[in-house]
Amino acid sequence: MVKSKDDTVFEIVVLLVILSVGLLCLVPILYVVSVSVTPIEEKMRAGGFLLIPRKVTFDAYKSVLSGKSFFPALWISVKLTIIGTALNLVATLLFAYPLSRKNLPGRNVIMKFVVFTMVFSAGMIPTYLVVKQVNLLNSFWSMIIPELISVYNLIIMKSFFEGLPEELFESARLDGAPEMTVLFRIVLPLSLPIIMTISLYYAVEHWNTYLQAVLYVSKNALQPLQVVLRRLLRSATSADMNADEIIPTETLQMAMVVLATLPIVVIYPFIQKYFVKGTLAGAVKG
Repeated sequence: MVKSKDDTVFEIVVLLVILSVGLLCLVPILYVVSVSVTPIEEKMRAGGFLLIPRKVTFDAYKSVLSGKSFFPALWISVKLTIIGTALNLVATLLFAYPLSRKNLPGRNVIMKFVVFTMVFSAGMIPTYLVVKQVNLLNSFWSMIIPELISVYNLIIMKSFFEGLPEELFESARLDGAPEMTVLFRIVLPLSLPIIMTISLYYAVEHWNTYLQAVLYVSKNALQPLQVVLRRLLRSATSADMNADEIIPTETLQMAMVVLATLPIVVIYPFIQKYFVKGTLAGAVKG
């Protein structure tokens, strides 16, 4: 098929727009990485803004990684992300699937209560009191159980299930398959995109856990990576060091940003196709 002149011009314009947007997104990333490895004297010579450094130093990374609490906090964040995401996914799945079935008694009433909790939150202090009364303070589970199910993720998964062909469920029931068999044998194999999407949402949320850890955990041994990085930054900026040993605060900040976001950046390309497909499919209905 021969393209017309207008089609060619349109494709060129679209390509230029995409490249421009891509560059705009790339500049902040380059800046963060550049500042984290640029010596302070070179940054000052460049006027404070530098994307490609001529000299490289890893003093900021050494300072962060040499902290005794960094790797224990990293392990806590890894456990929190893996265990928390698995529990969140199971709970959301087992709640979203029944709500997606039109023959569930009281389905609409239950859904209204669910949406109500998203619009009207109990607040920080009542939630803290509940966590305290059930003896979850200073425990690993206090960063998982209070937010076990996200209503937003629940609605997306429910909408995805509602979009599956009803004929599949009817044929399975005619063959005598119970609901759990339908869920595990039919629904789950078809729901890989939405499962990967919701998993990414929950994993990012757990990896970036900060407020819950500050509110519910006072033991240093249980604090996740984000809290420890913040504490390391405060101690580095307030430490009494010689002038030759000072690492600029911004350099430490950028090094911490790189270390905190690197795992998510590495994982995302492998699940990107599922993420896009699951988000679009879950947002069509609902």
